Amino acid sequence: MRVLDDLASVRPFTEELYRHLHAHPELSDREHETAARMAAELRATGVDEVHEGVGASTGVVGILRNGEGPTILVRADMDGLPVVEDAIVEYRSTQTAEIDGQTVGVMHACGHDVHMATLQGSVRLLAEHRDAWSGTLVVVFQPAEETIGGARGMTDALRAIVPDIDVALGQHVGPYPASSVRIAPGPVMAACDELIVTIHGRGGHGSQPETTVDPVVLAASIVLRLQTIVSREIPSTAQAVLTVGTIHAGTKSNIIPDTARLGISMRTYDEELRTRMRAAVERIVQAECQAAGAPEPATIERTLWAPVTDNDPETTATLTAALAEEFGDDVHPMVRLSGSEDFSELAAAYGRPYAFWFTGGIDDERYAAAEAAGTLLTDIPSNHSPGFVPVLQPTLDTAVRAMTTAVLAHLGR
Repeated sequence: MRVLDDLASVRPFTEELYRHLHAHPELSDREHETAARMAAELRATGVDEVHEGVGASTGVVGILRNGEGPTILVRADMDGLPVVEDAIVEYRSTQTAEIDGQTVGVMHACGHDVHMATLQGSVRLLAEHRDAWSGTLVVVFQPAEETIGGARGMTDALRAIVPDIDVALGQHVGPYPASSVRIAPGPVMAACDELIVTIHGRGGHGSQPETTVDPVVLAASIVLRLQTIVSREIPSTAQAVLTVGTIHAGTKSNIIPDTARLGISMRTYDEELRTRMRAAVERIVQAECQAAGAPEPATIERTLWAPVTDNDPETTATLTAALAEEFGDDVHPMVRLSGSEDFSELAAAYGRPYAFWFTGGIDDERYAAAEAAGTLLTDIPSNHSPGFVPVLQPTLDTAVRAMTTAVLAHLGR
């Protein structure tokens, strides 16, 4: 009997767990109840070891041993986002949380509820069918993926528990047909760098700008000039994104402030281009400050960063063949995404190969209709959207099948 022939046995568990997790999201590094539930489910499954509070936050690690063989690490992320859900489902999230003194809605708007529930389903199947595989399965439930610090915060503690692995595997749900899988070798998700630029001007009365160095005007010049990095300095054959997402300055319309702050996000796919873009930002910001007569150079702080997700070719080839056998024509090449992930940090801590792929979460007929109409961008909600609530099935079955297939491609007898 194939392991996945028993998929129906875990379907009710996976669906119930998904509904619960979707209705009870927690923000990054606050996943206390979520982590406790993940640990409890691993224990109920009969996993050999369960470790809680792994690393700097709420990480959970389970170890399922089954004789001789490779050690495979699989990962699901746990955190939700500060997004108010607008989808109408019976398990809709109404959770709120405090951020910087403000009350915000909380939602699993990136599908981490799908990741957790379906990984638990895969682990249950594999635990029930130990005769089908041999080796060690390391199950990681990671906090704080959305703030790109969770994996980095777990690596030292994880290596103390599991000294080495052979390969790491991760999957993510996305705005694709729910019966489909997308995978490709090489760079599939971008590196991310987030910068906070503080511009130092000289404040004064709005009626006498000649007595000031206006950081608001200076910030506007910088924002416009930064847009020329991608359009004029990056080769047309390369991919890169630079976005100024925040501007903060001033308290009143007739007061020129002393400072202005810009929040910048950059996405790149190789280290040479990443270094070049950061240098260009530094050059442009400081040159504009000097041209405006700023009393001191701007302060540039890198607050968040993530590596390129660069799938190992050999591992990806093994998985692609196994997934094609399971899903047939529903396996498609993955188009390179400008979003970022920190999953690869777990593999990098061991110096081991990894592969990361996507499963779909959109009703197949709905997706096909939008594709035929040319309205995918407007009619299909994407990750981080308040409407991104993956259809229950076949989303969950597809993800359980994909992860179980990937594990068995490395551990199967």
